[in-house]
Amino acid sequence: MSVYKFKAKTIEGEEISLKQYERTVLLIVNTASKCGFTPQYKELQGLFETYKDQGFSVLGFPCNQFMGQEPGKEADIKTFCELNYGVTFPMFAKVDVNGVYAHPLFVYLRKQTPGVLGLNTVKWNFTKFLVDRDGKVVKRYAPTTKPSDLAKDIETLLQKKPVK
Repeated sequence: MSVYKFKAKTIEGEEISLKQYERTVLLIVNTASKCGFTPQYKELQGLFETYKDQGFSVLGFPCNQFMGQEPGKEADIKTFCELNYGVTFPMFAKVDVNGVYAHPLFVYLRKQTPGVLGLNTVKWNFTKFLVDRDGKVVKRYAPTTKPSDLAKDIETLLQKKPVK
């Protein structure tokens, strides 16, 4: 199993297969526009711009499960991200990352990389999941981890060739 088995709706409402990102190193992040970590959008965009031509992408998944910090509709979220942080990496429709209605992708991500104390939940907005070129979840990063601190891990994965 890999992340490529999942589908998700883009922020424009089009359902796509994550298979289109096959052989791409991915950083999957649950995001929010009204969170203390929202300025991380700038560093996420920086990572995307730095590594996109080498086979890397950030995938942003807005989530309103943490103190209602993503209350807007998809069009509002998209505009906010573009105007305030110059976001050009792929953004998706709002999802739940925990609970009964959690998006299947996040159920998978959580199971592959348990969090603090082995808990199988996403702790907060801007939890980050690094995925290798084979679609395998390699590491989970806490919301407090700055995206720029992931550069070495991303570079390491970019140097590895896919197994498939």
